[in-house]
Amino acid sequence: MSGTHPSKALFEGEKPFPVIPVCEHFAGSEKLITKAMELQNTKGGVFDITMDCEDGAPTGKEKEHAEMIVAMAKGPLNKHKMAGARIHDFTNAFWRQDVDILVGGAGNELAYITIPKPTAVGQVKEMIGYIQEVAKKNNIKREIPIHVLIETHGALKDVFEIAAQPWMQVLDFGLMDFVSGHHGAIPDDCMRSPGQFEHRLIARAKAQVCAAALAYGIIPAHNVTLDLKDAEKTKADALRARNEFGFLRMWSIYPTQIDAIVSAMIPDTSKVETGCKILLAAQAANWGPIQFEGELHDRATYRYYWELIQQVHVSGQKLPEDALQAFFK
Repeated sequence: MSGTHPSKALFEGEKPFPVIPVCEHFAGSEKLITKAMELQNTKGGVFDITMDCEDGAPTGKEKEHAEMIVAMAKGPLNKHKMAGARIHDFTNAFWRQDVDILVGGAGNELAYITIPKPTAVGQVKEMIGYIQEVAKKNNIKREIPIHVLIETHGALKDVFEIAAQPWMQVLDFGLMDFVSGHHGAIPDDCMRSPGQFEHRLIARAKAQVCAAALAYGIIPAHNVTLDLKDAEKTKADALRARNEFGFLRMWSIYPTQIDAIVSAMIPDTSKVETGCKILLAAQAANWGPIQFEGELHDRATYRYYWELIQQVHVSGQKLPEDALQAFFK
């Protein structure tokens, strides 16, 4: 019928492509998580926060650290419910404890769970299976989105199978571990630009991660920029990651990187007004084919523009008022 919302008209019976922030900010300690949540609230929730059990937990304090993350996820600062957690890797004895504490304590609050350093798809299957088991045991009805870090030879070899696993939302590329895993065959300066985009082994890996993610309808996320305080370097990296490889999200590890990533990764806003007009005309035509400014548009272009304006909206950018009222009120 006329007036049908695009999410119903264009994706009936299908899994829609995830619409999540283009920036993912890592924070390990309670102090840094608190600062990140305060900044997230100030900016209106335009980036996710990954609370880190892997590198953030002090040795011997793994249980207490995971419990702190649960408290932060359930606390008043987590207004946007846009904070996930990275657990320990498959070879670490604490990963199951992480899942027990995090899912059991905050399974309804965590935005996602990140699995680091798998070396084979079998490890990912086992870890997702355990997350699902703990969720069921705790009567959690939702699917908890899963992010997987591709940073080993084995994970890259199995990347398409990993992308196909249930509850998957994001494939992350981990540059530093990937370079280290080449035993000196890739120079260390390729952990920075321009080498991280131009060395053929790294470029191949990044292209594979993006191809696998997009083939299975999930988000490819790019690695960090090591230079913490030069926002222009971060922005340049984000632009190359998006425009040359197809990454749709990027990590931040320092607050000044967040705005640079968001400004580089959001869709081309010059197309937003046109996209909104096309969608409003399509909605009035009950989502059948239309002519707009002499061009044919149908469900293929409608889907493209609907995903574009959702991404602009979640990134905190202004939309035309008629589109805002029709699609987001």
